[in-house]
Amino acid sequence: MSNISRLCHAKQIVTVNGRFPGPTIYAREGDRVIVNVTNHVQYNMTLHWHGLKQIRNGWVDGPAYVTQCPIQTGSSFTYDFNITGQRGTLWWHAHIMWLRATVHGAIVIMPKAGVPYPFPKPVQEPEIILGEWWHKDVEVVEQQGSMLGLAPNMSDAHLINGKAGLFFPCRDMHTYALEVEQGKTYLLRIINAALNDELFFAIAGHNMTVVEIDAVYCKPFTTNAILLTPGQTTSVLLVANQVSGRYFMATRAYNDAPIPVDNKTATAILQYKGVPVTVQPIMPQLPAPSNTSFAMDFNVKLRSLNSPQYPANVPLNVDRNLFYTIGMGVNPCPTCVNGTQLAASLNNITFEMPEIGLLQAHYFGIKSVFTLDFPDNPPVTFNYTGAPLTANLGTSLGTRLSKIKFNSTVELVLQDTNLLSVESHPFHLHGYNFFVMARGIGNFDPAKDPAKYNLVDPPERNTVGVPAGGWAAIRFRANNPGVWFMHCHLELHTTWGLKMAFLVEDGTGSDESILPPPNDLPAC
Repeated sequence: MSNISRLCHAKQIVTVNGRFPGPTIYAREGDRVIVNVTNHVQYNMTLHWHGLKQIRNGWVDGPAYVTQCPIQTGSSFTYDFNITGQRGTLWWHAHIMWLRATVHGAIVIMPKAGVPYPFPKPVQEPEIILGEWWHKDVEVVEQQGSMLGLAPNMSDAHLINGKAGLFFPCRDMHTYALEVEQGKTYLLRIINAALNDELFFAIAGHNMTVVEIDAVYCKPFTTNAILLTPGQTTSVLLVANQVSGRYFMATRAYNDAPIPVDNKTATAILQYKGVPVTVQPIMPQLPAPSNTSFAMDFNVKLRSLNSPQYPANVPLNVDRNLFYTIGMGVNPCPTCVNGTQLAASLNNITFEMPEIGLLQAHYFGIKSVFTLDFPDNPPVTFNYTGAPLTANLGTSLGTRLSKIKFNSTVELVLQDTNLLSVESHPFHLHGYNFFVMARGIGNFDPAKDPAKYNLVDPPERNTVGVPAGGWAAIRFRANNPGVWFMHCHLELHTTWGLKMAFLVEDGTGSDESILPPPNDLPAC
């Protein structure tokens, strides 16, 4: 626990090595990484290495009660994994309760020694971590929401590298500044570590060139702003080619749904070398908070590099078609203030977390922990994005997994629904990257929409934003055996049960089988 003050409010927060954000892990493609974690706080803890595929090694992936049981107070666990076939910007974070609000940091994976970037070499590569701040303890905020059966309070500010900027109280001590030199090129490794908000990011007077997303190189394109859903990373080239001065970097929420979000703008400063700090920075023109056209256009521009060295191996044939509806329902809750509780669901199933790790139960053949009957399609077909539905909003509860044949190709369409309200949903798939074949507004049409798929160079990601009142289609090859979590990366919705898991069958040879568990695997 560390004492920290932001916006003139002091409190204790959970930190790693006393730092907020936490320390950056630097490695190279092909490295073995060993992280020793000792839990000195009163909360159970797990860490997730967001976007690392953890090939055959789900034991160290990190989501509590899915691939491991938590590290209990006073105990330790060693995360031991290889970085295979990945390079770029990823991140790590707590994966239990809402603790990732303060327990998070960057993972920077450099190319193998002697391998250049497929873009101009920068002089510096700073990490820019976007986050959220609550005056209250996030665990208390989460508990209050659960007791009321309603959405917990939104954050009090956004942050850039742990600081809110000049437009908040106690601003002088809490503004991040990046010094640059005229004419030089910088690689900004930008991470959305916020719990609940999609975020725009822009720099006054400067364009950015997007070169990598979720640790995958992409076709470069220039933009005056970028959009990241929670969990996504974007690396951009910035050329310090403007008049020497001071320029604000700024972030604020994107929200095109009729629900409240934290609409405050956090700022940092791009400081040209030699310019006095008394010079007033210039503010960028961020897209409007509900600018859906910018959001859709930005995502359309994202395309895999698809070069001979970095090909896009898009599955062209599909073995398994899945269609998952995303819903917000209401279930009875005798202990809640109003007698009901908001619930989130996929195909009308609200996921119940087990009390033992799912991978552990699968590997050791422990019965009655989960079932393998998660449906491929919703139980009822309806006008998913039509008028809001107000009746029959109850969901089914269960720990139900979807069994996937090893090495099969999977297409999954994620469809938002207007149960209570449409909302955007960033979905993260553990253990895999996937190709985002297309996104759209309205109901997915299986007869017409596949014609819109990009089969040549679609973006390859680990987290996809499903538009409010829309859909996203992804494809991946199930070549990593184990139990792998898939969930909305809005912590609010994950808490309400918007999650599931895939059981990918073991292969027939020893190379495809799951590695044995570590000796110090935490017990439940």
